[in-house]
Amino acid sequence: MNNRQLFLRHVAQLSDAPLGIEMVKASGMYMWNVDGKKLLDLIAGISVCNVGHCHPAVVKAIQDQAATYMHLLVYGELVQSPQVAFATLLTQHLPASLDSVYFTNCGSEAVEGAMKLAKRFTGRTEIIAFENSYHGSTQGAMSIMGDEEWRNAYRPLLPDIQHLKYNTWEAIDRITERTACVIAETVQAEAGVIVPQQEWMKALREKCTQTGTLLVLDEIQCGLGRNGSLFGFEQFGVVPDILLLGKALGGGMPMGAFIANKEIMWTLTNNPVLGHMTTFGGHPVICAAGMAGFKVLLEEKLTDTVRAKEALFKKYLVHPAIKAIRSQGLMMAVELESFATNKKVIDACIEKGVMTDWFLFAPQCLRIAPPLIITEEEIRFACDTILEVLNTLA
Repeated sequence: MNNRQLFLRHVAQLSDAPLGIEMVKASGMYMWNVDGKKLLDLIAGISVCNVGHCHPAVVKAIQDQAATYMHLLVYGELVQSPQVAFATLLTQHLPASLDSVYFTNCGSEAVEGAMKLAKRFTGRTEIIAFENSYHGSTQGAMSIMGDEEWRNAYRPLLPDIQHLKYNTWEAIDRITERTACVIAETVQAEAGVIVPQQEWMKALREKCTQTGTLLVLDEIQCGLGRNGSLFGFEQFGVVPDILLLGKALGGGMPMGAFIANKEIMWTLTNNPVLGHMTTFGGHPVICAAGMAGFKVLLEEKLTDTVRAKEALFKKYLVHPAIKAIRSQGLMMAVELESFATNKKVIDACIEKGVMTDWFLFAPQCLRIAPPLIITEEEIRFACDTILEVLNTLA
């Protein structure tokens, strides 16, 4: 059997039609398949590779730490310098109220931890989430996912969850003294890049404060420079009580985090002790990789280039088949007529050397979320390829 056949036979599948492209190398903006074909990556592993694939600084950090020590003991017992250093660096670039970091293995685990923390701190059970939101697929995260098609197949899920309409004033009115937390994506990703009104986000923050409800902002996809600021919430003039990070946080390695004030986070330490546990969360090699990636983001000032690159995409992507482009930095949804059309475009772009994708709750939209290192020349090539494909479908 060849590798593709073994992949289909022995690796658990998520759909009956995976892309099934065998990759052998990735570097910077590009991936190479087993036949030597080069693909320009327009999705960054779904917003993971913000500093590009295999950035030399990240690779070196991994190699150095792996040669020093790897797993020692479950999370939180030993002082491990990569954890301490990365947590310290992150909090130095966050508001003072977000000063305690709990590292997890992925974004879904960060969501789970935040849900438990909110219930534990407030003593309440109700959680408000939003329609067309995506927070992960573990059972707690799926309970707050904003799409009934995904939720219904796995019921019963967590009780006392409300799903409300994002960016509506009616949703704010539903927050009460019963509500433990409101969990919202700062910018809704899988809905096709839905950006809320600044006034709505500020009112959401105010109502949570009034009712003693914790505001949890999920920046697993939109954080770490992708929206044109280091953290998405900075653009709305609010500060969450709990911030969720993932995807790009590990510099290409698996990592998530929920970040809160130490007073809130401390409630996980007693009644019961070990209120949230993980074996591999905050793994020293991954913390070293994440810290290296975060330093690249800062030192190369990649966030400062995002808005100009967004403008280039919007300048070049003009075509009668494009119904709309929604964006917040290098997080873009190019809306086409239907999923059928979009899938044809995706497949043809891959054939022509450009890797792109669709959105879970907006399948008619083409996803553009490249590594932040993308150049003007690469943007032009990507856009020319998309337009060429659209012309062949006209």
